[in-house]
Amino acid sequence: MTGDNFVLEEGQDLWIFGYGSLVWKVNFPYKKKVAGYIKGYVRKFYQGSCDHRGVPGKPGRVATLLPDSKSTVWGISYQVDAQDEPSVLRYLDIREKDGYTAGFTTFHPSGNLEEQFQVMLYVATQENEFYLGPAPLPEIAYQIAHSKGTSGKNSEYLLNLAAVIEKITEHDHQCDNHLFELEKLVKKELSKQREGRDALL
Repeated sequence: MTGDNFVLEEGQDLWIFGYGSLVWKVNFPYKKKVAGYIKGYVRKFYQGSCDHRGVPGKPGRVATLLPDSKSTVWGISYQVDAQDEPSVLRYLDIREKDGYTAGFTTFHPSGNLEEQFQVMLYVATQENEFYLGPAPLPEIAYQIAHSKGTSGKNSEYLLNLAAVIEKITEHDHQCDNHLFELEKLVKKELSKQREGRDALL
C-alpha cells in the first residue's frame, strides 16, 4: 500500500478514508468530511464477512481494494480530531478486524477545491483468511442478496454504498462498473424474493 511509512506529526489530525460501509455509516466523531478519490486501486466485493454482513458458513461479501494502476476509487474522507484519534482507532480496529489491515495513501478531494492529503484506510488483502476472491457477478449478487449478519442485511451494505457513490460521482456509473452492475443484479434478486413471498400469501 502506498504511503505506509507516513507518520502523523504530534497534534496533527488524522483523516480516515471510507470506501465501503464507512461511506454511509460512520459511527465515530469527526470534524469534517470530504468527498473525493484515491488512485491506484479498484473496489471489488471480494472480501468475505462472517461477522457484520454474514455468518460463519454463510459469509456475506463486502468491499475491499485491489491494486490497479489505471483505476480510481471514490469515497468519503473524515477528519478526526487529534484528541479523538485513540478511541476512533480502537473502534476501527474492532470494526475492521476480520482481515483488514491499515495503511496510508493520497486522497484527492472532489473538484480539486482543496490540496491532496494523506489518509488512513483499511484494506483486506488477498492473503487474509476471509478473502473470497472473484466470482461471476450473478453469483456474487445472489450471495449478497441472501446474506445477513449482526450489522444487518448484506444487500443494505451494497445498496447504501452505491447510492452515495452515485451521488458524489454525479451518476457516472463508468467510474465503478463492478459496484453498479452488482447494484442492478442485487435489486433484481431482491425483487424475485419479494415476488416469491407474495406468491405464498
